Amino acid sequence: MKRIHLAFAFIPLCLMAMTPSQPLQWYKGNTHTHTINSDGDSTPDEVVRWYKEHGFHFLVLSDHNFLTEVKGLNSIFAAREKFLVINGEEVTDSFEGSPIHINGLNLREVVPPQGGSDPVETLQRNVDAIRGVGGVPHINHPNFRWALTADQMRQVRNNKLLEIYNGSPSVNNHGGGGSPGLEAMWDEILSSGKLIYGIAVDDAHHFKGEFSPDRLNPGRGWVVVQAPRLSAAAIMEGLEAGRFYASTGVSLSDLQVDDQGIEIAIQEKPTFKYTTHFIGDGGRLLSKAHGLKAGYRFQGGERYVRARVVDSMGYTAWTQPVFVDQAR
Repeated sequence: MKRIHLAFAFIPLCLMAMTPSQPLQWYKGNTHTHTINSDGDSTPDEVVRWYKEHGFHFLVLSDHNFLTEVKGLNSIFAAREKFLVINGEEVTDSFEGSPIHINGLNLREVVPPQGGSDPVETLQRNVDAIRGVGGVPHINHPNFRWALTADQMRQVRNNKLLEIYNGSPSVNNHGGGGSPGLEAMWDEILSSGKLIYGIAVDDAHHFKGEFSPDRLNPGRGWVVVQAPRLSAAAIMEGLEAGRFYASTGVSLSDLQVDDQGIEIAIQEKPTFKYTTHFIGDGGRLLSKAHGLKAGYRFQGGERYVRARVVDSMGYTAWTQPVFVDQAR
């Protein structure tokens, strides 16, 4: 992957203060996967080996209500900053039978489900508990059993990450029956003025046997994070600052964001064609471009702008939203 320059002028990121001795690199990783320590079919070392052998740079092990020790795994798999295992947990809670799951990334200790008097309080108590042990939260698959609404997630404080794509076949990414999909929910939250970043994950459980659409296989969704080094702290900082894009298969070769607009270049796969959609307030299509390059210049009336790049096989990449009033 080519190095990508990303300059979010609308947020006071430490990116702007990076010295030449701290060049920013891009690291591909997954923040949601399972092992035999909960309901996966493979050991932690088997799971880590799959990701390392398939071009990933980092992996969060996120078993249900279990914190897998990663020190030994890093001693085996990490060499010269080529791969990093980060500990995590899928804090698995519920309210009146509806699943409320929140990943905690880079935790110091296991976080028991906190419960609550309603879905918002349940989310908030778990987010607060994850923050309390130094972790980074992200809300998982809100349409799994139709558990959460955009309005409920909008009310949660101190959470910056939301799954807008999950590779499980049973989480209703696209919505249905009058219920919105995850990307539409993301736009609803953004349109309320709340900044939240969209991530893609594979939520893998099945590494053995058949790879098929109805199984929870790895490699379906990931993030590509900009950081000065491959360390847990640097990856977490990049995620929480929005210095990443999410993908199910499209790779970007250049991404530049400044106070004038967004410029994107796509890494070409032979025979594939590409369409980039620039999306604004309420999920409204602002402009569309075909080909390997696309750009959008801020007009001044947009609340926010984000991009969705789709290839001719339906694979997608999502850039993070820019709130234009803060960018100009």
